[in-house]
Amino acid sequence: MDVEEALKLVGEMGGYQWYLCFLLAVLLQLYAATEAVLIALVGATPRFQWDRMGLPISHSPGNQSASDEQAFRDWYRMSNQSERQNRVLFDSDFTSIATEWCLVDSTAYRINLASSLFFGGVFFGVLLFGQLSDRFGRRKVYLIGLLLDILFSLGNGIAPSYIIFAITRFLVGMMNGGMSLVAFVLLNEYIGSSYWALAGSIGGLSFAVGIALFALTGYLIRSWRALALVGNVPGSFILLLSVFIPESPRWLYAQGRLVEAENALYLIAKNNGRQKFNISLTPRPQTTARSAGLKDVFCHRILLVRTVIMMYIWFVCSLVYYGLTLNAGDLGGSMYVNLALSGLVEIPSYPICIYLIGRKWFGRKRTLAGFLCLGGVACLIVMTLPEKRDTGFFSIVNSRSLSLVGKLTISAAFNIVYIYTSELYPTVIRNLGMGLCSMFSRIGGIIAPFIPSLKYVQWALPFIIFGVTGMSAGLLSLLLPETLNTVLPDTIADLDSTTYRRLGDEAMLLQPFKSTEGDREDPSAESSSAEEEFYDAEEEAKLIK
Repeated sequence: MDVEEALKLVGEMGGYQWYLCFLLAVLLQLYAATEAVLIALVGATPRFQWDRMGLPISHSPGNQSASDEQAFRDWYRMSNQSERQNRVLFDSDFTSIATEWCLVDSTAYRINLASSLFFGGVFFGVLLFGQLSDRFGRRKVYLIGLLLDILFSLGNGIAPSYIIFAITRFLVGMMNGGMSLVAFVLLNEYIGSSYWALAGSIGGLSFAVGIALFALTGYLIRSWRALALVGNVPGSFILLLSVFIPESPRWLYAQGRLVEAENALYLIAKNNGRQKFNISLTPRPQTTARSAGLKDVFCHRILLVRTVIMMYIWFVCSLVYYGLTLNAGDLGGSMYVNLALSGLVEIPSYPICIYLIGRKWFGRKRTLAGFLCLGGVACLIVMTLPEKRDTGFFSIVNSRSLSLVGKLTISAAFNIVYIYTSELYPTVIRNLGMGLCSMFSRIGGIIAPFIPSLKYVQWALPFIIFGVTGMSAGLLSLLLPETLNTVLPDTIADLDSTTYRRLGDEAMLLQPFKSTEGDREDPSAESSSAEEEFYDAEEEAKLIK
């Protein structure tokens, strides 16, 4: 038997796997969310005044004459950090890296730079840890990554200078992104494939709740150093619990280490309360299918179209998601409330999108396009609002409420693209395709922290960018084929098979899993091997139900 068959004996989602799901999809994502949005509070810039010639003068353009203003700018350029700090009066009840290192005015960009360095670290971490886990094992790489993440996060909290803080933010991003990816794969390899979508949705929900909990923690702890250190406590607890989890039985099986894979399965069965039984894994059969690589993605016309479109969609999802999250503190009112709402508003998006993508009248394509366009429209409406909108209708329909609508829709779209992308690529190249799209998602995360700063050019410009990119991504997604209730391709040759109907430059399978009456079509005309593949594909389709 193979691992999938063995998991049906030991339990595809027993009590022990629910515990692992709680550890790797709930607790770990709560911790990962704290690291991802740390800069939203740690980098907050409160109201401040310049103490010019001993008199506090508000920081607003036009208060001084042109000569006085130019003289002050010249002094600011020539002064060092300590001299600037003596001339800045912050009006706040919290501290941040902006208040400690005087990151205001011409040095304010360093706050966004630190956030971008984090997502740059995530970019490299995903590339590095994916390869390391394939070679050395999921558990070992995950534990080392989590340990280093905790250590570098401590470095964030005790950084003596901005340079050290920025370097440790990059390293935290590398460890955080890498170990989160490995943990996601590790959890999926503990459970049956029919529960993968459920585990992914639980992880997404936990990340959203983690944002809200971090906002609450920040409200209670106003010192940025204490906040950075306290946010690290859950990571140490998770590391302690993770020491006792087994290696992935699927990875051990793929490496030919059958005895170790069987022992891991026995451990899962024992903790699930299953009776003792014999598991005998057989070596994986040698496949004769041609291996696929990066060249196939860009040389095959159908794959090229799908890849370019999905790269852009992933980029937009990350850009808008993190852009709106990091912009929460600039929407007026309490930055803690805004950040908490930006996390809590995501929660309804997951059950809604999971329900819609399984309905034949919506499916993957229409649901993804609908959420992207709706979020884009919500962001574009912001630029039509009047500047004074404190009363009446505009006290409800304002930049904060429309931002939350955009956050809800982009969260739903982000959840869909994980499922949709995996179904657009053939099995032989699915991981590579997902990796390419994920790379562009990280690029969006790197750029996102700088978008909110464009409000100083024109107050609605960030929302215009979010709206235009969201709308364009939604319209482009309509060029993709629908994958609901279709047989997923295994090889690149399947994309050119006669079982596909041409739809412009794309292709879609004609053969559904079920007829309109709900019964499976008669597969008697197919060979026994084809019938087995048919049933395997149907099981894969249940991931989204």
